Amino acid sequence: MLRVAQRINIWPGCRNPKIKVSSSTRCIPESEVKLMNLFRMLWEQHITWTRLAIISLVFDLPDVNLVIERLLQNSKDFENALRTFYGIEASEFADLLTDHLVIAADLVKAAKAGDTMTADDIERRWYNNAREIAAFLASINPFWSRREWENMLFNHLALVKTEAVDMLNADYLAGINIYTEMERQALEMADTMSEGIIKQFPDKFQ
Repeated sequence: MLRVAQRINIWPGCRNPKIKVSSSTRCIPESEVKLMNLFRMLWEQHITWTRLAIISLVFDLPDVNLVIERLLQNSKDFENALRTFYGIEASEFADLLTDHLVIAADLVKAAKAGDTMTADDIERRWYNNAREIAAFLASINPFWSRREWENMLFNHLALVKTEAVDMLNADYLAGINIYTEMERQALEMADTMSEGIIKQFPDKFQ
């Protein structure tokens, strides 16, 4: 039974010299927890604002431009989070992620218009962009697997497409239910990102 603002000691032995800690036990530094929470938040925001953008696009809501603007801010937030570790290379990731988001919006517009040929072409560009993101991540961190990132990103694209199709087909319950899987999968990407950074830069997390 957890409460808001409740303080929890996960492993008091980390800071308490009176408590004997097993040599096989690794205490998780606060810096690692903060990093993991940061990327979990960013990926959560990624799928949340993607969903809101789909809703605004499908139903021609008056907030559509504002929602898409907020969605694109996610790329800049990722850039700021990664810049500490990768410097100027973080901006390349932000550019690729921005392309990913813009292409997704274009795909929803084409699908809504019933332009199948254009939608198919956009979807091909969407998957090529995912391949570029996976290749880029693998190039800057030896602990990030290109194949693993491709699989995760392809899964992410499939879920986003399903969510959009459900919305376009007015199958709202299915659209709601798919979000649970999207959230689980987004957290998987977040933790993969955090774990790779922690392994690559152990000195920053002592």
